[in-house]
Amino acid sequence: MMQRSTSQSSASGPGNLLYFLKLLRYARPRRTVRAEHAMHIAPRVALSIDGFLVGGFMLACSPAAMGPVTVFADPGKYEYYSCEQIAAQRTYWTGRELEMKLLMDKADQGTGGTVVNVIAYQCDYVVAREELKVIDATARAKNCDAPRRP
Repeated sequence: MMQRSTSQSSASGPGNLLYFLKLLRYARPRRTVRAEHAMHIAPRVALSIDGFLVGGFMLACSPAAMGPVTVFADPGKYEYYSCEQIAAQRTYWTGRELEMKLLMDKADQGTGGTVVNVIAYQCDYVVAREELKVIDATARAKNCDAPRRP
């Protein structure tokens, strides 16, 4: 009966499985900094794409009867106004829009007028236009005979 010596089985040589596994470990491609960065960025990109898709589906499914999309004006602000009150508000906001437009045109003629427009007048002009959008939508919903804006 021949006995194997333990030193022969633990020797690391070309015929040993342990030697082969060590070679595979070092033969693997190593991760680069770019690959590490991509692994951290990929979930964020996937979440942002999912967010845009969900937002698009939600926007596509929203009813058009909700009124105009506005940032500064409340769509339900004139819901309980009578047609006469809506006409009075339309007159006020039409005058306000015209006033802001004239001020913006006047400021454009001077030096730095664009900066003045953005800082001082643009926000008020946008508010007036959005209020008029809400007023027009409310007047249409209530079947008011209000004059149309030019």
